[in-house]
Amino acid sequence: MDYKNILLIKMSSLGDVLHTLPFAGELRKLYPNAKISWLVHPQFAGFVPDPPVIDEVLYFDKVKFNKMSLGDKIKYFKEMRDLLHSKHFDLVIDMQGLFKSAVMAAISGCSNRIGYCEMREGSGLVSKAIGGSHSKDHVIERYLDVARHLGAKVEEVEFPMPDLTKESKVVAEKLAAKGVKGDYVVFVPGARWKTKEWPVEHYAELAKKIASDGMYIVLAGGPDDALKGAKIKELSGLEQVVDMTGQTSLRELAALIKDCKVYISADTGPLHFAAALKKPLVAMYGPTKADRTGPYGSDNSTVMITPAKCAGCLKKACNDWHCMHDITPEMVYEVYKEKLVK
Repeated sequence: MDYKNILLIKMSSLGDVLHTLPFAGELRKLYPNAKISWLVHPQFAGFVPDPPVIDEVLYFDKVKFNKMSLGDKIKYFKEMRDLLHSKHFDLVIDMQGLFKSAVMAAISGCSNRIGYCEMREGSGLVSKAIGGSHSKDHVIERYLDVARHLGAKVEEVEFPMPDLTKESKVVAEKLAAKGVKGDYVVFVPGARWKTKEWPVEHYAELAKKIASDGMYIVLAGGPDDALKGAKIKELSGLEQVVDMTGQTSLRELAALIKDCKVYISADTGPLHFAAALKKPLVAMYGPTKADRTGPYGSDNSTVMITPAKCAGCLKKACNDWHCMHDITPEMVYEVYKEKLVK
């Protein structure tokens, strides 16, 4: 069927939005003349593809919504419903598969609603789950199965990325102002789950090893990572460690990563910037499963899985948390050195 007005729902998080980019690219190839809109939370909109891949970005402000009174929430929902109805969508694709996205699909005014294979929290009652041959594989392939269902012939995983020329210039100025005069490695110490974080002490020790080779280390991430960045800087005691946590926009963070020598982090959203940009990267994994949500589509990626027997437990909290400590700075440094000689 030749759809004319398509709504893609993927509201959060940063990593999930990035995982959806290859699907968005395939959707545009399938329907070159359709108007494609993307519904997203504002804080994760920085990497929704520009035209011609995505024509229009729509926002549901969850942070604002959660602070509203009941009356204002009802009013906001009505406004959202009216907005979606006014678009006259003939296909809605729920790539979130959660209650919140199911509500948006349900009030869209479109009866033709599909989603990917893992529809949770009742979302499968609103949108038809689409499975395929990759239902047990990486989440990017699970999303691409929906494109295959629609008729796409996916030949390779491609990430439609924005032009970062302007952001690269801004980042270069910020780095120069902080005294960075040569090649640098990016560390992103934060993660959405505490159990996914690599210890700040480990980052500091790794920074000392890398700095001894004459490399700068730039600490990056969002405002929530600022305390970790400050602690790593303090523990390292090195001028070569530059803290830029909370000091870049999302696109500036991507530009920072684009121009780095090597990227290093645990399982966190910016990791997928590095993978999409084909940067040499080292990722440390403990409670999460890299084969399902790890860096994908790049030969420059190395995932270090904890030697702990409980690896891949998917616990957000743990009374015996040691998995990430078990990946030592020495182990990561050895992989880092291999990246430099490739």
